[in-house]
Amino acid sequence: RSSKYRVTTVDSGKKALEVLSLGQQSVQLIITDYCMPEMTGYDLLKRVKESAELRAIPVVIMSSENSPARIRRCLDEGAEEFLIKPVRPSDVSRL
Repeated sequence: RSSKYRVTTVDSGKKALEVLSLGQQSVQLIITDYCMPEMTGYDLLKRVKESAELRAIPVVIMSSENSPARIRRCLDEGAEEFLIKPVRPSDVSRL
């Protein structure tokens, strides 16, 4: 199925920061899992929001754990949305 979006995937928060810092791609949305190797999605969110160059990029976090405290903490830190897995196409299309 064709889409107007280009998706870039990485397997850790650290690699996400590396890709973002290169500035070679115009990133318009970050969707990240909460549980990742090397840093959590919350840690990635904080690093993005602390960066003058990146803070305007919306960050969506997803997790299989429906933890109200975790969700509130991420939203308070600036997450655009917190999605509970399994994530459906309709969840993504409304972003």
